[in-house]
Amino acid sequence: QVQLVESGGGLVQAGGSLRLSCAASRSLFSFNVIGWYRQAPGKQREPIATITSGGRTTYIDSMKGRFTISRDNANNTVYLQMNSLKPEDTARYYCNARANPTSYWGEGTQVTVSS
Repeated sequence: QVQLVESGGGLVQAGGSLRLSCAASRSLFSFNVIGWYRQAPGKQREPIATITSGGRTTYIDSMKGRFTISRDNANNTVYLQMNSLKPEDTARYYCNARANPTSYWGEGTQVTVSS
C-alpha cells in the first residue's frame, strides 16, 4: 500500500511563500511521474506541475514562474515551492503519484492566502 503524506501548508499573507512536501512510502523511482494538484472550494481539482522519474518537469502555463517542483530521491520526497502567493491560490493541495496503471493520492494540505 502506497502512502503519500503532504505537509507544509498553512496561512500566509499575499506575496509570501510556502514550500509543500510530499513524502512517499516507497522509492520515488517506483513511480513514472509525481505531480501536485490543487482544489479550491466549489472548483474542480486542477494540475499544477509534474516531475518524472528522470527529473523532467512540466508546469501548467498559469503556474509557471511562481511555482517550482523538485524531488529529493534520498528522502522519497517531492516538493512544491510556491512564491508570490495570491489569495486565489487558496486551495487544498494534493500530491499524486502514478505507477502505471495505478494512481495514488495523498490527503492534501490546506493553503490559505490572506489579502
